[in-house]
Amino acid sequence: MSCLIHADLDAFYASVEQLDHPEYRGKPVIVGGLPDDRRSVVSAASYEARKFGVHSAMPIAQAYKLCTNGIFLRGRMDRYQEKSGEIMAIFGDFSPELEQLSIDEAFLDITGTEGLFGPYEETAKKLKEKVRKETGLTVSVGMASNRYVAKIASGMSKPDGLFVVKPGEEEKFMLSLPVTKIWGAGEKTQELFGRYGLKTCEDIHHLSIASLISMFGNAHGNFLHRAVRGEPAESFDRERGSHSMSAERTFAYDQYDEFAIETALLGICETLIFRLISTRACSATVSLKIRYSDFATETAQETFREPVLTLNDFYKRVLDLFHKKYRNGSRGGRGIRLIGAGLMNLETENRAHQGDLFDDGNNMEKERRLEESILKINKKHPGAAVHRSRSVL
Repeated sequence: MSCLIHADLDAFYASVEQLDHPEYRGKPVIVGGLPDDRRSVVSAASYEARKFGVHSAMPIAQAYKLCTNGIFLRGRMDRYQEKSGEIMAIFGDFSPELEQLSIDEAFLDITGTEGLFGPYEETAKKLKEKVRKETGLTVSVGMASNRYVAKIASGMSKPDGLFVVKPGEEEKFMLSLPVTKIWGAGEKTQELFGRYGLKTCEDIHHLSIASLISMFGNAHGNFLHRAVRGEPAESFDRERGSHSMSAERTFAYDQYDEFAIETALLGICETLIFRLISTRACSATVSLKIRYSDFATETAQETFREPVLTLNDFYKRVLDLFHKKYRNGSRGGRGIRLIGAGLMNLETENRAHQGDLFDDGNNMEKERRLEESILKINKKHPGAAVHRSRSVL
């Protein structure tokens, strides 16, 4: 039986600020902007601030009305990325199959690691303790046989929680939840739940697939049918050994700024190109995923004649897909909740025509060697968090 962990850092940005500024500990910290920053929104709120009703994506002006004594701060993304790099390196010590979803959350497949770390629940405890000891931060962990249930479980006992859904109890766990806990059911879906009088997952469970499809549409109806039964209900629940790799980032609030979206895509591409290099794999098929503010999701992919070789090469291909889909599509200009990219139809590098890999000249070969060097540095010194700058791509 597979064992998946979803690790979610607690109020990450705010917790980093409290770590770096001991005088902020135990006080309501709100990251995102100062009270007079009219257009700013809350990126993160400490648990002390949440008691006042402050939450992510709330306008800073509204947060100030709720919590006038709060400590309001503009974010320090470089510092958050540095701490994220430290923590992801720790996660990597516990599983070679690490899938980072965003700066503060990741999935780990720890199936078959009992010989190294002991029982799975003890492994989760060791992971949490190592994060606390080496970084000063806390992480909440959900454990289950699939990613979808593990993701929901990680939010059940925050902060600093550990919630285990035992094999065979996935459906029982889901049926105990209100519909507000269904991951992937956004604001509009929640409104439909209210309209149809659906308050719990058990209410949805009683409905046939045909009824769900008539109420929510084909894709979302099938999704809800699987979700309330504790079955894999997201695209990242791939079969083990699948010939693809992907990563995605969920924004703290709906994102409209194309530069910010493109920068997020660069980080995703960097994560994947280093994973591609480290596994000595090769791919010529690039994919893109966009989830909008209403949770409608669009995907696109394109297969090229030549395989992806460098970050610059990969990023340009993904960016071209994004511009075609977002600027020219029917949803152009709408807020984006999640952005993701992937490499499909992976092959081992020795199956590719290696003699032809660098036919475009020495520049691509130099870029590849640079990226291999960066990968070696980050593996040897996990805290180094060396990255390529967008300005040189």
